[in-house]
Amino acid sequence: MKFNLKKLLFFAPLMTLMFCFNSPQNDEEKMQTIMISVKNTLSYLHYSPKPINDAYSADVFDKYLEMMDPAKKFLLQSDVDEFSKYKTKLDDCLNKGDLSFFNLTVDRLSARTKEVEKLSQDILSKPINFDEKEELILEPKLKSYPKNQEELRAEWKKFIKYNILQEIETLNAKEETQKEKKDSVNRFKLKDTIKLQILSPQEKQIRATEEVKDLLTSMFKRYDKRKKMDWFSVYMNAYTEVFDPHTNYFSPQDKEDFDVSFKGSVIGIGATIQEKKGKILVGTLVVGAPAWKSKQISEGDEILKVKSKKDEEPVNVSGMLVDEAVRFIRGEKGTEVVLTLRKKDGSIKEVKMIREEVAIEDTFARSIIVNTPNGKKYGFINLPSFNADFENAKGRNASDDIKAELIKLKAQNVEGIILDLRNNGGGSLTEVVDIMGLFMKNGPVVQVKDGNGKIQVLSNKQNDPIWTGPLVIMQNELSASASEILAGAMQDYGRAVIVGSPQSFGKGTVQTFVELNRFLNTNDDFGALKLTIQKFYRVNGKSTQLKGVESDIPMKDLFTYEEIGERYDNYALPWDQVSTSSFSALNNLNKANLVSNSAKRLAQNKNYQLLLESAQWKEKLDKEEKVTLNLKEFEELMKVRKAQIEKFKSLAKFSNGLNFSLHADEVKRGKTDEVFAKKSENWLKNLKRDIYLQETVNIISDMK
Repeated sequence: MKFNLKKLLFFAPLMTLMFCFNSPQNDEEKMQTIMISVKNTLSYLHYSPKPINDAYSADVFDKYLEMMDPAKKFLLQSDVDEFSKYKTKLDDCLNKGDLSFFNLTVDRLSARTKEVEKLSQDILSKPINFDEKEELILEPKLKSYPKNQEELRAEWKKFIKYNILQEIETLNAKEETQKEKKDSVNRFKLKDTIKLQILSPQEKQIRATEEVKDLLTSMFKRYDKRKKMDWFSVYMNAYTEVFDPHTNYFSPQDKEDFDVSFKGSVIGIGATIQEKKGKILVGTLVVGAPAWKSKQISEGDEILKVKSKKDEEPVNVSGMLVDEAVRFIRGEKGTEVVLTLRKKDGSIKEVKMIREEVAIEDTFARSIIVNTPNGKKYGFINLPSFNADFENAKGRNASDDIKAELIKLKAQNVEGIILDLRNNGGGSLTEVVDIMGLFMKNGPVVQVKDGNGKIQVLSNKQNDPIWTGPLVIMQNELSASASEILAGAMQDYGRAVIVGSPQSFGKGTVQTFVELNRFLNTNDDFGALKLTIQKFYRVNGKSTQLKGVESDIPMKDLFTYEEIGERYDNYALPWDQVSTSSFSALNNLNKANLVSNSAKRLAQNKNYQLLLESAQWKEKLDKEEKVTLNLKEFEELMKVRKAQIEKFKSLAKFSNGLNFSLHADEVKRGKTDEVFAKKSENWLKNLKRDIYLQETVNIISDMK
């Protein structure tokens, strides 16, 4: 059952949004048009529209200031006071497409940024005293905006000192690591190729200061290159996110990036692009993609120019922002792109390539065989995203990928399946329904309610599941949306045991994209609104909104002690429930025994207990509100932290005792695909260090 969620929108209200505007002549007119179009789209189509009034305006004002200058490092209190005259007028600005507040704030921020750049250069040009007894406030909520230039300078001096101290500590850590390696080489009488350079404290300070100079130079360059339209996206998102955190404005470029991540593929040359010290560099190449096939491009090559189309002049990308350079390299499938490169030997080379569709492998499901010490064999499937390609019938979908992995695992006679949804932020709702059909016979999967209160039940209509044996689903605090639908449905039916964090993220809302230019009499691209149009509910009638899905067997992790989840957002929609859907639970799982056995094992698992202690310690660090800027005190603080870290070092060497077997086709691919082989190697390393997978295997072993 594959259908495009975009088609779930009701056409009647869409027709009421048909506005007639003359095609905008400049960016200013374009922004005005977008504002009015966004306002009308929010009012007509949002699941729970808010009144556009003074109270809404005040919320938008606070949200925008926080997004503009989150650490309070650029604006002065006098700026904020001046802006405040608009605090209850932003609703009027939205209704009229009035840009006066936006222009005032962006122009002021640009001016302040240039002032701060000069100010920081002046600070770095003079000796910095690290003997002063000073502290930097780390928590922005505890800070006030600087009252004047003197306070602004003092704040930036502290910020720069803190960064230099951190860089000094990085140099100390590298030095210690090299010493340990050298000692190990000498102890075992191996060939010594370790380069160890001992720097004096003064040399470290000089080197750290130069590094901070470079970092700030790059930062200010990025700020300088941000266009007004980029800031406009920030401004519009202050308006949209006060409706709810998942309603967002996307510029045409941002929408393109979202589509790439959702589909798991991109039209391009198959190379990551990086920025370093103002240079645009080639990163990792995808084996089999155009850049790799050219045999003329290497990692580390500098990209000087990009000729995006045959009839256009090459564009100089030196000093560009990475995302800008990438957009020149991307294009339509089958078209030519020409890169002018500076090779590592200094030579200049032009390379012509034909763009192709390149799969982003990390988006797709992948499986492996888990071999336990007692001879049992299980299948482990990692699903990073509920990806779907609605525009291409031959595109990849999560359900098809899971089906393929299940068939491979079943052929290996595994005794159970572990489906890993940790860090899976969701995706297509319909993919959840189709994946459900791979594990059980027909029945309702999720209930969807629109803003008018109408409820639709999406059901799995399959009667020929691929896998009917033991099933465990792993989740954590970052498992959201579609992940929560699948875990919740499996839990309600009693089809799977849910293992992981006490509760998942808590996103129980459905979004769709509304192209803004569809309502306007123009061919221009005005971007799109990702709009919350529905809430979904489990078959038991309960929403996952805010509360998420509670694990049958809870296991705390590094995220448990952090403020992660929908419930921490001030503008999140509330929790509620609807009537239970008609479904028949399987009731064939003895969860009480599984919970009891797991609790006993975890209580005796010293590594798990140490990991929890580490998580609580890290949470305490994250909540520190101030830090010393006195060199001696900072060094003492680092010594204390190193001693504490020493206690947790054994976790990095932990091995869960499980053995893993890649599928034969992946072993074969790894012999010719170096990138894939390296990714497989890293994946295996992480799996062997996964303490949660160890306990999950114990749990599935207990299942009858």
